[in-house]
Amino acid sequence: MASRDEMSRSFGAAASAYESGRPDYPREAVEWLLAPVRAEARALRVADVGAGTGKLTRTIVEAGADVVAIDPDPDMLAALRDNVHGVPTFVGTAERMPLPDASVDALLLGQAWHWVDPLAAAAECGRVLRSGGVLGLIWNVRDESDAFVSGLTAIMHASSAERMIAEGGPVVGEPIGDLEKRVWSWTRTIGRDALLDMVASRSYVITAPADERERILRDVGELFDGACRMTDSGGVVVDLPYRTEAFRGIRRIDR
Repeated sequence: MASRDEMSRSFGAAASAYESGRPDYPREAVEWLLAPVRAEARALRVADVGAGTGKLTRTIVEAGADVVAIDPDPDMLAALRDNVHGVPTFVGTAERMPLPDASVDALLLGQAWHWVDPLAAAAECGRVLRSGGVLGLIWNVRDESDAFVSGLTAIMHASSAERMIAEGGPVVGEPIGDLEKRVWSWTRTIGRDALLDMVASRSYVITAPADERERILRDVGELFDGACRMTDSGGVVVDLPYRTEAFRGIRRIDR
């Protein structure tokens, strides 16, 4: 099995599958993350950290903020530039961001905080955020109470994020205050190819030996075939229930 560091930096090898297979983030969840800094008249300055192919970036742009995107993988950032035009991109991590002190109103991380050193990342977020700024952490997590979802997880293994959420959620440190949490439930209707891309974009599958990866994708395809339905337009899909779990903390105000 690959190391945690290898898994965290594996996604560039599957950037196109990540863009195709991963769900977008609900607009209302992103608005909730940004709400504490919305009161200011000037445009919001936001950094999307661990931005990947831009799944969260595009929703932040739609919310009307000025955005920069940061990711450790140049291949993911290249995909982001194709998917979300006009957003500056920088190679970096939550523990080491190429941004000036107190330069942003909000830092958002989608599907990313479980890969970081939480205390080191919180300290770096405190450096980059202005006083009173927001650290927002968000995950799209499949609803394991659904029989299809539980069967899917049995084939492809739970992720680090899913285990962290199940064990109580993310940990942050100073100078970020206590985290507030909100959850949104929704359903994604997804076809066979997109489902297989979602599975293929997971770090465990990307870094698995070829025979194991082929087995996982074959078994997921069979699971889909046994559970799918036909839409009115003739498409073949499954309904995949999700929970979006969002957490926000405020950078303590400098005295």
